[in-house]
Amino acid sequence: MTPRVFVFIVLISGLAWARPIAAQDVVIANARIIVGTGQVIEQGSIVVRGGKIETVVAGPASAKGVKVIDAKGMTAIAGFIDGHRHIIGGNAQQYLKEQAADRMREFLEAGYTTLLSGGGAAEPVLELKKRIDSGQLKGPRIIPSAPLNLANATPDSAREGIRKIAAMGIKFTGEINVNAMKGDPRQLEALAAAADEGKKVGVQVAVHAVSVPTMLAAVKVGVPKLVHTPHFQWMTAEDAKAVKDAGVQVLSCVGFGAPVFDVFNKDNVPTFRDGGKWPDAILDGEGRGREAGYKPVNGRTLWDGGVVYGYATDTNYLPLKGLSQELRVLNLMFSPIDLIKIMGPNSATWIDMGTELGTLEAGKLADIVLLGGNPLEGYWNLMTAKVVIKGGEVVVDKRAGGR
Repeated sequence: MTPRVFVFIVLISGLAWARPIAAQDVVIANARIIVGTGQVIEQGSIVVRGGKIETVVAGPASAKGVKVIDAKGMTAIAGFIDGHRHIIGGNAQQYLKEQAADRMREFLEAGYTTLLSGGGAAEPVLELKKRIDSGQLKGPRIIPSAPLNLANATPDSAREGIRKIAAMGIKFTGEINVNAMKGDPRQLEALAAAADEGKKVGVQVAVHAVSVPTMLAAVKVGVPKLVHTPHFQWMTAEDAKAVKDAGVQVLSCVGFGAPVFDVFNKDNVPTFRDGGKWPDAILDGEGRGREAGYKPVNGRTLWDGGVVYGYATDTNYLPLKGLSQELRVLNLMFSPIDLIKIMGPNSATWIDMGTELGTLEAGKLADIVLLGGNPLEGYWNLMTAKVVIKGGEVVVDKRAGGR
């Protein structure tokens, strides 16, 4: 073989390897199907064609010549969405080179099919997205964000920052931190300009509002998205009404204040989400872990006020551990049916993909998780992913004999 022919073969092989894997046509049979709209089919079938859900029916479905996944004893639910996840930590280049493949696999195995980057530099996340979209890596759908620092910003510089984000093809800011106790007038003026410019160019401005006054200040200046349930001070029904009337959507992140176990040590010692001492290391709080109470109660207040309340972990540690942490705290205030809505259609709405994700309905992207247990019997069954399908492709199969 001549060197020229060898190089040609290598190039062709590389291009084939980088090509996205085609969606598969499959039928999921004998599954309990939690549609996400309130409907539950105790034994039904889902037909997937061309990466989308074609039909969802009770009983068997007719679809000749396609692969059948027998989901007897399993529950089908929409793929998990984390609306605020810190994806890449530490040295970004080292992460992309040495860790990305394993980390992305862990997300898929936990049931996540979509992640919205919560912060940090945009470029590494864009590169990660590129590798996944091209088929070089197998991982969840990545929605990038870009930072917007308003610490010393003017309205004009805030608008320019938003335009730069739009020019990158990014539709979300990373979390914008606002003073925890009360908004600084100059910062709020810049935030108002950023939110206004975002509406013009299609960039969603997302604010990290940790106190009730900050939340209300952000709502007042026109911010469309909040990435934190307030963990400082109690909310009132009137506060929730102000959020609802403004059409502002909120993510959970309720696991923030509760102690984390079995992640940063194996000694049954409680830590904060970064491994620091609990409760001393909790940021912007009152102390003694009160934040662990404020978060879920305020979340319920928002929910009862009719606010679109979605799911997010705001973590950077192991996906399954982060899922467990967030769900066990949400479980204090929300029923299993509520959790399905929070994790499914509400989260899809928050990331502006409500018409494509979040429920198992005809016409939506085939992001499907087959669970080993019934989540309507307890949140812990949401941590039993057996098969994960993303856009019609089976990306995880833990069944006996599965790939």
